[in-house]
Amino acid sequence: SDYRLCTMRKLPSVLAKALTSGTSGSPVLPDMSEVRSRLRDIVGASTNWRDHVQAMQERKALHTLLAKRQEDLPPRKMKDSYLEVILPLGSQPEIREKYLNVHNSVRFGRILEDLDSLGVLICYTHTKQEMQPKSPLSIVTALVDKINLCKKIIYPDRDIKFTGNVSWVGKTSMEVKMHMLQLLDGDYSPVLDATFVMVARDPENKRPAFVNPLIPEGPEEEEIFKQGELNKLRRIDFSTASLLKMAPTAEERNIIHDLFLNTLDTRQEGEGWTVSFRSRKLPPNSVWMEDAKLKGLQICHPQERNIFNRIFGGFLMRKAFELGWATACSYGSSRPFIVSVDDIMFQRPVEVGSLLLLSGQVCYTENNYIQVRVHSEVYDADTREQQTTNIFHFTFISESEVPRVVPKTYG
Repeated sequence: SDYRLCTMRKLPSVLAKALTSGTSGSPVLPDMSEVRSRLRDIVGASTNWRDHVQAMQERKALHTLLAKRQEDLPPRKMKDSYLEVILPLGSQPEIREKYLNVHNSVRFGRILEDLDSLGVLICYTHTKQEMQPKSPLSIVTALVDKINLCKKIIYPDRDIKFTGNVSWVGKTSMEVKMHMLQLLDGDYSPVLDATFVMVARDPENKRPAFVNPLIPEGPEEEEIFKQGELNKLRRIDFSTASLLKMAPTAEERNIIHDLFLNTLDTRQEGEGWTVSFRSRKLPPNSVWMEDAKLKGLQICHPQERNIFNRIFGGFLMRKAFELGWATACSYGSSRPFIVSVDDIMFQRPVEVGSLLLLSGQVCYTENNYIQVRVHSEVYDADTREQQTTNIFHFTFISESEVPRVVPKTYG
């Protein structure tokens, strides 16, 4: 198949050794439930909703542990934050049901949840203070820079291993690179790689907080660190080039004009041709963009909260992914497979009790590929206001060729 191959970056040699040692005689690795319980311990989060206010009050006292400047924090190395976690789908069949979809492969939305939790734990490992069991930092997901998949199917009955470490650090933000591998014929083979950006905030999650600097060791790690810096600059450039701030480029204008000309209704009248700007017609084998939408609503219950009693970012990603998948599925009339996840921006946290409105839109198609944008906003029933919380971008590949999606309006 023409499924895109994983561009699995080479892991720094120090980390790669741990992976190539195979499965025999390796130490017992923590699993995902242990990841989540470790996170609760680090933050001092309550295990039941009843006590959450009390638990958050207790966090206020941790303010005194925050560093006044980044220079006061000990520098760390990439290997200091390196973690390996097992998802024992093969050896513990009882957890399989939660991860299973109807096509007998693994639900990708669940994987997004696990990557989100693991990314946060990796950052807490990087910023750990020696004698301090609880961390004064609130570490939250700022964005998912990229997730690339190189396997179409993730098997529901074979063990999965996640690995990851902090790959770049700013003053208050950290980039985390994670890899997912699955056990096939006695060896762990790559399934996906992911790049997340996490930000550190004070105990009450109100202001940015400093994190330990990162010192790369050797040329390989320096290359990874440099790439993290480039990623940051690319994101800054991208945000300043928004259509609301800048006019389209000449190339973009030509693309828009061609799309427009292709949908004009030209009728022969006598000798000449008349063209009306108002009457537009759909080109063959196409769908109007406005007809390629799906909407969803989620009530945000306490069960979905994270360690800071906001709605868990992984849950939002799972819900958005599932709506995106359904949008691609209904558009292409066949089963879509996720190829990559891009540029998920977490613009504001979602409070427990919110009404979450999700809108999926097919925004581009080519051959078998479907690009879906999912927009998520919270609706406040008291003020009747809607505010954007997230925008998600998913690339799917369909089993058969799909119609072209065609925009009608300039927007």
